[in-house]
Parts: sequence; C-alpha cells; structure tokens
Amino acid sequence: MTKTTFSELDLQPQVLQAIEELGFVEATAVQAQSIPVIRTGVDVLAQSQTGTGKTMAFAIPAVESIDPENKHVQVLVLSPTRELSQQCGQEIRKIAKHLSYIKTADIFGGADYVTQFRALKDANLVIGTPGRIMDHMKRNSLDLSHLKMIVLDEADEMLNMGFKEDIETILQDVPESRQIVLFSATIPSGILAITKQFQRDPVHITTQAAATMLENIEQRVVDVPMHQKPQAMKLLMHYCKPTRAIVFANTKAMVDELTELLGSTGFYTQGLHGDMKQLQRTSVMNGFKTGKVQVLVATDVAARGIDVSGVDYVFNFDIPKVSEYYVHRIGRTGRAGRSGTAITLCSGRQQLLQLQRLSNQIKSTILPMDLPTIAQIQERNAERDLEDLRLQLNETIPDAHLKMMATLVEEGHNPSHIAAALVGMAFQHKLHGLEDVKMPKRVKLNLDRKEKSFEDRKPRLSKDGKEGKVEKHGFKPYCGELVLSIGRASRVKPNHIVGAITEASGISSKEIGQIDISDDCSVVKIPMEALDHVLHSMRGVKICGKPVTATALVEPKRKRLEKKPFHKKKDAKPFKKKFKD
Repeated sequence: MTKTTFSELDLQPQVLQAIEELGFVEATAVQAQSIPVIRTGVDVLAQSQTGTGKTMAFAIPAVESIDPENKHVQVLVLSPTRELSQQCGQEIRKIAKHLSYIKTADIFGGADYVTQFRALKDANLVIGTPGRIMDHMKRNSLDLSHLKMIVLDEADEMLNMGFKEDIETILQDVPESRQIVLFSATIPSGILAITKQFQRDPVHITTQAAATMLENIEQRVVDVPMHQKPQAMKLLMHYCKPTRAIVFANTKAMVDELTELLGSTGFYTQGLHGDMKQLQRTSVMNGFKTGKVQVLVATDVAARGIDVSGVDYVFNFDIPKVSEYYVHRIGRTGRAGRSGTAITLCSGRQQLLQLQRLSNQIKSTILPMDLPTIAQIQERNAERDLEDLRLQLNETIPDAHLKMMATLVEEGHNPSHIAAALVGMAFQHKLHGLEDVKMPKRVKLNLDRKEKSFEDRKPRLSKDGKEGKVEKHGFKPYCGELVLSIGRASRVKPNHIVGAITEASGISSKEIGQIDISDDCSVVKIPMEALDHVLHSMRGVKICGKPVTATALVEPKRKRLEKKPFHKKKDAKPFKKKFKD
C-alpha cells in the first residue's frame, strides 16, 4: 500500500511545520483519506478504530477552517469523556502551535465554571463533552450561531453513555450551513439515525480492519479458576514485569480491588473509573503518562480515548462484553510500530467460548498461555539480571569499584563469591506472598481461527475397563449438598440458581447436580471437591435481586446421583431445560 506523507496533503505551512516538529512524516490511512475530504466542506461519516490517528484526521482541517477575522466559535468538537476532551484539546493546540489566532476552550464537567466562562469569551474552537456543552448553551455562555464545523468524536460511545438527546439538541441548535464530521469505531443503528436526520449526503470513509490494526499485538489467553484470578494476576505481573501496563476490569468495585491488590504486590498502581473526581482522574493520568504510575487499572468508559505511548502490556482481568471493547482495550499497546502483548484471563469453558466468538468477530488469533509458576518467575528474573549485568560490563567501571574488588581479593575472598554477593545485593526480587495456582484439568479451547474445534474429553471407563457412556450432565458420582436461603416464594427457578453458581464460582453447569426448590430454600447437589469453593464464592451473591446465604449440608452417605436432574413434586413440574456450558 502506498504511503502518503503530510507534505503531499497541501497543508498550511504553519500546520505542516507543527506536524514536522512533532516528528510525524507519513499520514495514517484514516488521515490520508479523511483530511482531503473534510477540507472540501462536505459531511463525513468515518469509521475508524481507536489508535489509528483519527484525532489528527479531523483536527488538521478543523484548525485550517478557522477564519482569523471571525471572533465567534467556528468549530465544536464533541467527545464522550473528560479525558478524551482534554487529550483532543492538547492535540489541537500542538497542531495550531504557530497559528496565534487559534483560541481553544476545553469544556467538560468537574471543572471550574469561572475558568470556562473566561475561555469561552475569546474561543473560536471549542472541545467538550455533550453534557457541559449543553449546560453552557442554556446559560448563554456558548453561542453556536456562527458555527462552521461540528465534529462528533467516538460517536458510538457517546450514544452508549446516554448522550443521544444532548447530541440531537446541539445539532438542532447549530446553523443549517454547518459541516458535520462524525467519527465512530462502529456504525450501529443509532449512528445511522443521526446521520440520516442531520447529515447531507455524507461521504463514508472506512479504514483498516481490526485484524490489520492489531497485527503488532501478541494476543494470549490464560484459563484459570475464577477464585484464583487475583493470584493469577499477581503471577502474570511479576512474570511480565511491564514497564507500563493497563489492566481492564468490568466494574468500578473490581478496579478498586485490583488497584489495592497489585499495589500491595510491589507495583505502583492507580485506578481510574467514573466515580473519581476530576482532579483525581487528571492526577492519575498525568502520573501514568510520565511513567510515575506503572500500572493503570481502569474500566472501559474511564479509559476510552486514552492515548499513552509505551504501553507494553494490556491485561483483561474481565472479558469485555463486546468485540469493539476488546479492540479498544488491547489497541492501547502495539502503537507507532512497536510490539505489544495483550493477555486475557478466562475461567472455564463458557468464558473461553465467549472469547472464541470475540476472536472470530475481529478475525484475529488468540493463543493459549500457561500460567507462570514461581519457579519460572525466578528463572526469568535471573535472565533479566544477567542481561543487565552484560550491559553494565560494557560501561566504564569506576576506579573506586575496581579498588574495592582488589582489596577483597587481597583479603583472600574468591572473586566468584564476591561477584555473587554483589549480584545478590543489586538484584533483590521480592515476590510479595506469591503462591502457585493449582490448575484443574479442563477441556482446552483452541482460539486459533484456523482450528475452532475442541479437544474431545477422554471417554469414561467402566469397572471392566471398557468405554462407557458419559453420565447425563457430567455429574460427579459423589456430591455434597448446598443449601441456599431462597425458594419458591421468591419465584426462583433452577436456571436462576445455576446461573448464579456458575457466575460466582466459575464451575461448569455440568458439574451442578440435582436442584430441589421448596418454599423458602433450595438444595443443590455440588461435587464434594468443589463444595468448599462454591460455598466461599457464594458470599454476597444475589439471586433474583435477593441477597442469599449458602450453607453446606454434606450427605451422611455417599450416593451416586440419580440420572434425573430434579425430583418430581406434586406442586412442581420437573425441570427439563438443558444447560449448555
């Protein structure tokens, strides 16, 4: 594919000078396609993933469209989050470095109104979030009557965050002659509705597919029991020793928990989620950009649009809900021609299947990875230390150090022992209470897109050594009983119970046996070896919106389970639904 340089795009000399000072020579695919089209003044609908350089794709024509004689707001850029608005504003100011008449204003929630009022008085280019932009429009502190261009950045995410009505209100309040430029990673029905209502014959621009964008990223998956995921995360972090890493979780509570966990393990870690105050969020991001924060733990929404160079690892502690989120997450690494690694933690076959579907959607290969042991971590630390020593030996050794070595040799010490003692002093790796994770035997899932089949389970053997049929639902022959404090009075059904247990504990639905539901409680058959784990995992779990307590009632005599999954009762029909793992 032919590369396009910025000098070939016929940019304003001041803009081209600023871009060259930033070290950019070649334009990305979305920049090369979008900049010439946007400069013509037509409406644009551009589909492009995060990390493809789309900010500069709309920022350059936006800056060049500003009329220095017009003292009103001429360009408005809408972004879904405060962080993305700030980063967008920073990029625009870098491009407009040599254009003194460009006056920008960053408008987003959590910031001081007085400062924003002052900035809006002179601004001709405004960047902000829909909610705060709407607020200033109502206060009459933001006049959009002279607007020439409006840019919707990360439009799909703005819709996901509930900004649809705000966006429609803003678009209805701008001049009819305005140009609408819309950038989105995906084009759902909501985006198409906005396009149909407000854009005029937009030019549709589509850039590289996710698989091409992720070609510099090595993608791995680790299958680990649900209750062992925190310990597995610690092992992976010590094994990989990232220079700068992002850990993604699906909930704010898990972000806080992981931040504390990894911080206690020896890594300088900070969390980022929507409940944090703006000043705190800004401090965290500044620390991560400068390298003071080694590990950033974040939710998808909080991390949307974060563009930090030098991220060598991305960890998915939780599997993202949709493929677009997965691409956004791991796209934080492997940028600017550098390589990166993305590691996803899965628990059980159901989550592996979910990741396989996601892999197929983005047409990318995710390879399995064994969880490292403490012995492997120590071995890898030794390899790193040896490489550091080789590099140090190539440097000039101070005379004082040589004199110390000679003194020790004269005292009769063995040079090898002296060197080993120095290595021990220089390289001290504290493993902070790490423990190896005992991995259960599980069906392996091949996430290579060329091989989508499972490895078959080994056939069960009967007492005479012949192959026998696998029991229905794969029940274990010896089970204990789990009593849950919820029953028919709460309208609970077996599928509610199975879903809650598998979600909390990570065990397969095939390992759950007979379920008896009475008016105020339910009894569930659980394999003896998993009973304690399930009992512990069910703490704080809700079923049908009701908090549930779980207690163990071990059978006095070990019996083989009946093949019928549930007892027949006079007032209840037998549950016949089959659960797919």
